[in-house]
Amino acid sequence: MDAASFVAQPRLRVPKTAKRRRRRNFRRVHLPLGGIKRVVLSARWVSLALLAMVVYALVLIGLDEKFYVTTIPVDGSSFIPAAEVVTASRLAGQHIFAADPGDAAAGILGVPGILSATVILQWPNQVHIQVQEDTPVALWIEGSHQFWVTRHGRLQPARADVLGLLIIESEVQATASVPATSSSETGPATETAVPVANQAFVPDDVLIGAMQLRALRPNIERLYYQPGNGLSYQDGRGWRAYFGSGGDMTQKLAVYETIVEDLLARGITPAYVSVANQERPFYRSK
Repeated sequence: MDAASFVAQPRLRVPKTAKRRRRRNFRRVHLPLGGIKRVVLSARWVSLALLAMVVYALVLIGLDEKFYVTTIPVDGSSFIPAAEVVTASRLAGQHIFAADPGDAAAGILGVPGILSATVILQWPNQVHIQVQEDTPVALWIEGSHQFWVTRHGRLQPARADVLGLLIIESEVQATASVPATSSSETGPATETAVPVANQAFVPDDVLIGAMQLRALRPNIERLYYQPGNGLSYQDGRGWRAYFGSGGDMTQKLAVYETIVEDLLARGITPAYVSVANQERPFYRSK
C-alpha cells in the first residue's frame, strides 16, 4: 500500500473586477422609460387626447335632451299672444349651442305691435324673452276685418278681444284679404288670409279727435269715419252727428248741443247735424 502525503495548495483570490463583471452580465434589461415619457407627454399626443375628450363631451351634450330649449317664458306680452312671440323667435326645440339671441330678437321685432325685444340665454337650456308692445287704444273696423290702433296711430291685425276699446268703424269699402303662404316641416304649404287695411296709419287729427270725443263722452262706444266728413257717431235720440277731426272737440260739442237744444225746442227732429266746421254748422231735418 502506497501512502500519500497532503500537500497544501495556494489560496486563490477572486479579482476585484470579477464581481463587477458578474453584476454586469446578470444586469436586468431596462425599458427606455425616458423615451416613452417623451413620446407620451409630447405636445402632439396631449393635443390629440384633449381633442378626443372635447369631441366626446360634445357628443354627450349634443345627444342630451337637457340642452334643448323646451320652455320659453315671455314677459311684457299683454295683447299679443306669447305663442306668436315664441314662434317668431324660432327658438323652440333648438339646441342651446345653436340658439342665437340676436337672430331671435330680430325675428320677434318682425311681429306687428312689438316695439322692442330682449332675448337672454342661460345654461343649460333656459331662454327668457322680454318684449315691449305698442299698446292698442282703439279698434278699427273695415268690413269684416278688425285692426288695432296703437297710440302712434299704426294699424295692425287684431289678435284678441280687448274690452273697453273705442270702436272706429271705417265707412270706406274694405280691401280684400291678401293670401299669405305658410309652410311647416310636417305638412305642405298652406295659404291663410291676412287682412289688409286701406291705410297703414290712422291720421293724427282723426285719432286725436276720437280720443277727445271718448274722453268728453265716455258713453260713446262706436265712432264712424269717412274721409270727407271725418268722425261721427249715432246720437241715441235718432240722428247722426258729424264732428270732423282735430283737437277742438270741446268747442264742437258745445256748438252741437246748442244747435240740438234749439231744434228740439222748435219741434224739429234732425236727420243729421254737422259741426265738422264749427264756424259753419248745418243740419238737415227729417
